[in-house]
Amino acid sequence: MVEVNNRRRPEAIPALSTDWWNYGGLTRDVLLIEVPETFIQDYSVQLVKGSTTEIAGWVRINGAAKSQQVTIEIPEAGVRRVVTTDAAGYADFRFLAQLRLWSPRDPKLYRVVLSGAGDTVQEDIGFRRIETRGTKILLNGEPIFLRGISIHEEAPYRGGRSFSAEDDAILLGWAKELGCNFVRLAHYPHNEGMTRLADRMGLLVWSEVPVYWDSAWNNPATFQNAADQLRDNIARDHNRASVILWSIANETPVEPARTEFLNRLAAGGRELDPSRLLTAATNHTEKSTPFTRTINDPLGQFLDVIGLNEYLGWYEGRPEDAAQIEWKMAYDKPLIMSEFGAGAPYGNRGSVDARWTEEYQADLYQRQISMLRRIPALAGMSPWLLMDFRSPRRLLPGIQDYHNRKGLISDRGQRKQAFYILQHFYRELAQ
Repeated sequence: MVEVNNRRRPEAIPALSTDWWNYGGLTRDVLLIEVPETFIQDYSVQLVKGSTTEIAGWVRINGAAKSQQVTIEIPEAGVRRVVTTDAAGYADFRFLAQLRLWSPRDPKLYRVVLSGAGDTVQEDIGFRRIETRGTKILLNGEPIFLRGISIHEEAPYRGGRSFSAEDDAILLGWAKELGCNFVRLAHYPHNEGMTRLADRMGLLVWSEVPVYWDSAWNNPATFQNAADQLRDNIARDHNRASVILWSIANETPVEPARTEFLNRLAAGGRELDPSRLLTAATNHTEKSTPFTRTINDPLGQFLDVIGLNEYLGWYEGRPEDAAQIEWKMAYDKPLIMSEFGAGAPYGNRGSVDARWTEEYQADLYQRQISMLRRIPALAGMSPWLLMDFRSPRRLLPGIQDYHNRKGLISDRGQRKQAFYILQHFYRELAQ
């Protein structure tokens, strides 16, 4: 028996207010899996942090007889190792391997097989190294610029939650067409098929839990809810090569209780998965002059990569202000401009100075790109966003009609002018 309830509560994660449609019902597959009496419950097979030749991991057995021999094989790499689990059903391992490293240019996956206790599990896993050095993000030891786009888990054409393999292929296919090597899956964990497909397509992933806007920062149950969601997200996708960033929040207010809440959440995430990078989408800057913005959210001290949402030319200032803005960083860390953009329904044509036109949106993208080129710490970007999506907060009749119209593509698959502006820029960067 299954009961679902999409009613929002002030102590929940997310809380009462969201800027996306809170679909109810069962929106993903439900599986009933038959296993042996003793079975392989979970495992991790990943490169050691900082290495490209050493694999480390663990395996956990469940059932009556927890002490078992388990064989780990990567046949294509000539790897075969045997470990024995302890009385609690756990064993860890480390071994050397010569591997072709996974990257967006070469998304190589190896079939990994674990067998023991009368059970066998297997999946395709990529091996790559992710780290930071100063303001650079390094993939397999080399600097990489994240040419990204933000995506909501909303189905193209038919609407509703995106859940099928076809939905995922369309959305990520559009991202590839745009020239992306990176996607921000906002603002909650997307379905499992999305990250598995990203592995195969060579798209790096920012994966987020919905600590969104304001929350009950002093409520222990709220913190536990957030910690449980982060734990479950990491548990599901810890073998995905595509996932390089765990995001712990989006646009949260700068106050001591929030910062302590997220500090604790970040510490828990690092303990669960020290191999990946931690980030959050912030939106706080200090304006010392009309055209100076300092990125100094205190949350930054607990992150590996700083995300910043800024809407210059839409919610703040004019598009032409981008030519004068000087960005400063309080941290020697990489910066991802995790959101920027403007709304425009597809086909709404007019003057470049008229808000809600495709011309205004395209012009804003051109000005933003010119501004972003001047930020030394910039290591990536994920503009808002790939496709229009439904939102209860977007009411403007004839323009929004309960949709956020900042998509580069309409919910019917129509490309707006700004799509081609960003595509041109990404193709230039890729060369």
